[in-house]
Amino acid sequence: MTADPTSPLHAWTDGLAALAPVLAVAERPFRSQLTVRVSDPEAIAAAGSALGVPFPSTPCTFTTGSGPFGDVEVLWLGPGEFLVVAGPGLQIAIEEVVRDALGTARGSVVDTSAQRTTVVLEGPLVRDVLAHGCSVDLHPSSAPAGTCVQTLLARTGIVLQVTGEDAFTVLVRSSFAGYLAAWICDACVEYLAAEVTAPGTVGA
Repeated sequence: MTADPTSPLHAWTDGLAALAPVLAVAERPFRSQLTVRVSDPEAIAAAGSALGVPFPSTPCTFTTGSGPFGDVEVLWLGPGEFLVVAGPGLQIAIEEVVRDALGTARGSVVDTSAQRTTVVLEGPLVRDVLAHGCSVDLHPSSAPAGTCVQTLLARTGIVLQVTGEDAFTVLVRSSFAGYLAAWICDACVEYLAAEVTAPGTVGA
């Protein structure tokens, strides 16, 4: 008998929920994540066809689609390096399919599902909050929806996705997830205080 897995941010559920209405934060743990390294254009196209979503050709972007594994995202991490993200428990099947699609092309497919957890951040102040600890220009003109980049947030290595005008996804190493949650809570303090003291609120 095996114990049920515990998400990296299970102890932060109440603390992160308290950030509303400034920020809505939700963890999406245990997602399937596979790092694919391949540079052959035909192999890249074959892998995309097998998953039902084309691999991104533009740097610092990601693609989405639905195929045999449901909703799948493919993130551009660097030249010839991609991250495939799908629902929980699909990593073994996806790895097999992608390996078959690559055929004899030089490349690798590595299951990195246990390496990171996924944190979804939404709200009209999300860009302001993230700007406290991220050097990337997060203005919508520089980081529109569909952008993804490897960067640092509060000195923690992350993969940052822009999923909407006021919506971001952060993929962070599981061992740093608690630290990042604490930083997010701290970064929201000034905005929470403004909510309390705004006209018409209890603190007015």
